[in-house]
Amino acid sequence: MSISSLFEPLPLLHGPAMRNRFMLAPLTNQQSEHDGTASQFDIDWITQVGQGGYGLVQTCATHVEASGIGFERQLGIFCDEHLEGLTRMANAVREGGGLSAVQLHHAGHRANPLIGGIPSPASNFTVPGVRALTTEQVERIRDSFIAGAQRAEQAGFDGVAVHGAFGWILSEFMSPLLNDRKDQYGGSLENRARLTLEVIEGIRRVCGPDFQIGWRLSIERYGLRLEELREVTADILDRELIDYLDLALWDSAQIVQDGDFKGQSMLSVFTELARKRVRLGAAGKIMSAQRAAQLLEEGCDFVLIGRAGILQRDFPLQVQANPLYDSPATPVTAQYLRSGGLSERFIRHMRGWQTFVQRESL
Repeated sequence: MSISSLFEPLPLLHGPAMRNRFMLAPLTNQQSEHDGTASQFDIDWITQVGQGGYGLVQTCATHVEASGIGFERQLGIFCDEHLEGLTRMANAVREGGGLSAVQLHHAGHRANPLIGGIPSPASNFTVPGVRALTTEQVERIRDSFIAGAQRAEQAGFDGVAVHGAFGWILSEFMSPLLNDRKDQYGGSLENRARLTLEVIEGIRRVCGPDFQIGWRLSIERYGLRLEELREVTADILDRELIDYLDLALWDSAQIVQDGDFKGQSMLSVFTELARKRVRLGAAGKIMSAQRAAQLLEEGCDFVLIGRAGILQRDFPLQVQANPLYDSPATPVTAQYLRSGGLSERFIRHMRGWQTFVQRESL
């Protein structure tokens, strides 16, 4: 498949089409204010990527409850005081010609008490000394996701992306390792998937007919079972509950190591599912124009650009100009990132990623 295929429009179930096949992945950057409001650094970043040629730009993980915070300086969407900054962010993406989405997040058992988080595990054993959420508390968190989507719509975003990956609360509830509940949110796969489905169905019920819903799914770690996740995904695709599925793979080329699908590419386990009008994309070490085009050949409808978008904020435009474009080799210097417009807060966060930022000599 040629590079030109990456620049074909992609209709979605609800609302306007993506103008091309590039989506900016939700990138944690720890540059918001301590109360969750968007900082000028957030505005500057989203303006840069908003002008970068993406079909759709997702925000960083944005917590739907104050107590669900997972990172210092995490963007919030749990109160109306956040609306002004969020509106500025949505406007910045719109002015650049792309679609926009807030990634809705709650840290669950991984909420950080050092910055005001309250660990909220599915089970009693997960966090020493912390009891599992009651059924009523689970329902409150579900409703907080839905309220966050309503705020995103009010702020002018085209949609939301529901964070169901990396052991955060929706992923946690899906895991038979982390969820031993006896109520309607635990036990069978149907019950463990219930929170995710109620969040998605609730958002669709209360938001407008053009509002778009994405779902981020990861497969590795936290006791998640590939076969189960495939079954849940097949149901969501068949019922067209979402507009797009975002497969958060650490490597888009990775191979399944065990189980029923051993030897297959992880991506193929999901691309071979009937998806009706739902779109499917993948993230994971997509650093070049050629790899992005190859993923369309492998069955993706779009690609999610993460680290390559931090290195070069207009990655899609670089690809459009040069079909052989490849990202700069890492690690890069802090000055390289600084000269490209990345804030010191963002650079500090990226220092935590091994081999991304060069260590400075003392």
